[in-house]
Amino acid sequence: MQKQHHYTTIIKWTGNKGTGTDHYRNYERSHEIIIENKIAIAGSSDPAFRGDLTKHNPEDLLISSLASCHMLWYLHVCAEAGIIVTNYIDHATATMTETPNGGGRFTEVILNPIATVTEVHMIAKANELHKKAHELCFIANSVNFPVRHEGSAVIG
Repeated sequence: MQKQHHYTTIIKWTGNKGTGTDHYRNYERSHEIIIENKIAIAGSSDPAFRGDLTKHNPEDLLISSLASCHMLWYLHVCAEAGIIVTNYIDHATATMTETPNGGGRFTEVILNPIATVTEVHMIAKANELHKKAHELCFIANSVNFPVRHEGSAVIG
């Protein structure tokens, strides 16, 4: 039997301005993402969909999940391979296309991680390990669109 892990979250709408959803323009898309023993995350929809640009939206969180999962696996496989990473940053990008019915879907996410390693001889292996991290990433294995990685390693 395969090992399973279970996760729970509470999504609480906080955008009722007094009249509920009596009209598309009369309510806020504000909500809280609540996970036990963690700080709540203030959420909204993307500003393109009448959301609050100062709050996290589902699209941001999906990209963040992909990027952080890749990073965590990458650090793991580097540690196992003897590659010493001292810094890591990723400027991930994504493309979402709206459909005629008002919905949409992500068509691609590109991860652009830069890992700082301690020795020049580690660079080639550090770059190669992005492929293994991608293969192991739980989130990338769960989506139905391409997740590419254009990682690079530098000496720090």
